[in-house]
Amino acid sequence: MSPTTLTVAPLTTHDADLLLTAARRAAEAAGVTVSVTVLDAGGHLLAFRRDDRAVLISGETSTRKAYTALQLNAPTADLVDAVQPGGLFHTLPTALDRPLLFIAGGVPVHRDGRLIGAVGVGGGAPEQDHGFATAAVAALA
Repeated sequence: MSPTTLTVAPLTTHDADLLLTAARRAAEAAGVTVSVTVLDAGGHLLAFRRDDRAVLISGETSTRKAYTALQLNAPTADLVDAVQPGGLFHTLPTALDRPLLFIAGGVPVHRDGRLIGAVGVGGGAPEQDHGFATAAVAALA
């Protein structure tokens, strides 16, 4: 019997555009200005957009949220408690060269059960950003 290899299509620039557009539309519908970052499985930037009136720091936070979701393969909303004193990842935010951000708004992107990238949203309240990122991932499915 020969081993089988499962090939999963990577996150494409077309996928990244869909994620970015869906997140922005969700934010727009809520009246929130945001920045959206889409990273591929290697952590490379595929798409980024900051709304004209979004706070400047939202560009950085959206990117760090996407990176954190990608590296830990989990929504950042699910990791907030893990970095509190006594939590599993308490020292992790300061242990790496590239900073992680444990604030809701980063969501990993999977295809056929495999991690292919992540989307991060910054600019709204953390719960809003999580909702916008989740809406983006749902739109890709």
